[in-house]
Amino acid sequence: MRFISIFLASFWVLSAAWAQVYEWKAEGNPVVRHKYTADPATLVYKDTLWIFAGEDFEGNQQRTHMENWCVFATTDLVHYREYPVPLRADEFKWSSGIAYASQVVERNGTFYWYVSTDHTGIGVAVSDRPEGPYKDALGKPLLTVSDCFASQKQWACIDPTVLIDDDGQAWIFWGNGECYYARLKENMIEIEGEICQVDFEGFVFEEAPWVHKRGDKYYLSYASGFPERIAYAMADSIEGPWVYQGILNEWAGNSSSNHQAIQEYKGRWYFFYHNGVLKGGTSCSRSVCADYLYYNADGTMRRVQMTSEGVLPVVK
Repeated sequence: MRFISIFLASFWVLSAAWAQVYEWKAEGNPVVRHKYTADPATLVYKDTLWIFAGEDFEGNQQRTHMENWCVFATTDLVHYREYPVPLRADEFKWSSGIAYASQVVERNGTFYWYVSTDHTGIGVAVSDRPEGPYKDALGKPLLTVSDCFASQKQWACIDPTVLIDDDGQAWIFWGNGECYYARLKENMIEIEGEICQVDFEGFVFEEAPWVHKRGDKYYLSYASGFPERIAYAMADSIEGPWVYQGILNEWAGNSSSNHQAIQEYKGRWYFFYHNGVLKGGTSCSRSVCADYLYYNADGTMRRVQMTSEGVLPVVK
């Protein structure tokens, strides 16, 4: 009887955990329709593409307010699974409890979630699984507004993006109004060396930096102006000099903000973003979408068009 009781108890615990996993089939854009989501960031780990996003409050909101982040997984960009909330902003005891944009990267089997929490700074949480749960790795911010030496805004220290280069060096970019970057130590939870500012001709930076690499070229995309359009620059080195390339994605018209993630997955490139297209959507009740991204022969990126159809299933 004792064995049966233990078995049943284990079964109900597993069943309860399984019940929290929500599965659905995406039908075009937006990809996520059962809740409002914003600021997508992507990670490919093994055969799975993961999307990390903030959860907006219900529709028709007139003020941005997010308290936690979500995690979604897919192996074909059509069939998705949402896991239980892996991280809440109030788990960072030093923070304001407000969830801003974030990104997860993996190194040596550990997952590092870099998050911004309103004007209280950028933190980092860790987990041994992409779906979490995650825990604050430092008990304090990794970066604060005092690190944003050229900024006057109290919310300048937001929107982290991290790239681990081919030589193993990890870099973090962030900012609002001004864009900053620095090296990360190998432990991924400390800054190494000086903090630098990104600047180049034509650079009108609002927020939402995203850094990726294709071949030997580096790409810095970002939200530009307000309402926000996504622009980008290219460089031969992650430290620049950067050369402005123009607008990558236009203003949607139903959301004054945007935040992009650019990801290669199973041989194709994708552009993830948010807008206000979901019923009840506004600039403060947003939805994650996905469309194809294409490169020209010279390495520049073609302008991405937002579509209702989205992307087709990955067959590989």
